[in-house]
Amino acid sequence: MDLWDVVPFIAMITVECTDVGQTTLSKAAMSRGMSPLVYVVYSNLLGTLFLLPSFFLQRRNYPPLTFSILRKFFLIGLIGICFGQIFGFVGISYSSPTLGSTMGNLIPAFTFLLAIVFRMEILDLKRSSSQAKSLGTIVSISGAFIVTLYKGPPIIIIPSHSDVIPDDQLLLSSQSNWIIGGLLLAVTCFLAALWNIVQTAAMKEYPSEIAVVFYSSLIGTIQCAIVSLLAERNPSVWELKPGMELVAIVYSAIFGTVYRSLIHTWTLHKKGPVFVSMFRPLGIVIAVAMGITFLGDTLHTGSVIGAIVIALGFYAVMWGKAKEQNMIETNEVIYSANSSTQRMPLLSNNVIDMNP
Repeated sequence: MDLWDVVPFIAMITVECTDVGQTTLSKAAMSRGMSPLVYVVYSNLLGTLFLLPSFFLQRRNYPPLTFSILRKFFLIGLIGICFGQIFGFVGISYSSPTLGSTMGNLIPAFTFLLAIVFRMEILDLKRSSSQAKSLGTIVSISGAFIVTLYKGPPIIIIPSHSDVIPDDQLLLSSQSNWIIGGLLLAVTCFLAALWNIVQTAAMKEYPSEIAVVFYSSLIGTIQCAIVSLLAERNPSVWELKPGMELVAIVYSAIFGTVYRSLIHTWTLHKKGPVFVSMFRPLGIVIAVAMGITFLGDTLHTGSVIGAIVIALGFYAVMWGKAKEQNMIETNEVIYSANSSTQRMPLLSNNVIDMNP
């Protein structure tokens, strides 16, 4: 096996690890009092600054900006960066990184539904690939309901120091926060799927990955700042404190904005979207381990059952997509072979005519 065949595999594992590391650090910072809105603004601002040198180095290769592409950049920033990240990190502050990684597997299912709505994909239930994607979508959404509405008895119990609050009151508060967090994360996954649709359209019109990421990040940061300043009017909230808050912001800017974007773009080009998506369920295992180790999270039965159901639905959707991709590639090969066969007699005749 060639070394370069192993590199994308290792790269995607590191991306999943850094993604979970980002949510774990953000949860730790928010548990210490940091506002999720402030976190989103500062991390995106710093990430945009990190992207600035690469953007300027390749600025001569960019197509001209039009109103149509600027409108798409505005939507990408609004959907994926502003509201998507705000809902996502607020949802994690109410729940846990484990729930965030689990719900992330809903993105392919929501993308499939939106692709049907926008007529980017045709639903043909006579084909096994469409049946798998439809069934996988239903199973994934069912798993999301399980993991959000049913916590179940704890599997791994972490001792807590909450003697002041009565147990029944603490349980009720924890359950309501978990449901709120799950609903916000579900909305985040829907926005991420919509973001995929808009970004795909933007890339067709403006085929430059770094420019699309930079412009979207810049516009999204401005949008986040406006929304967050309206919501967080206390000046003391915006004061950065050295320690966990600063570490979480710098980590998110480096690994969340820069590293993840570059690795995803390179791996998509090298191996395709199916290969990239297959690593999503790995984040659940990493999130559980890091959540229990560093945050003292309690693992519940509902989370395990829901994660398994969502993962099964996820793989059903991805199987359907992979089968469709194979059919497309097979048809292209057959078409290419037929075209070559049709050209061969003409080429032979020309040779014969030139040599009587």
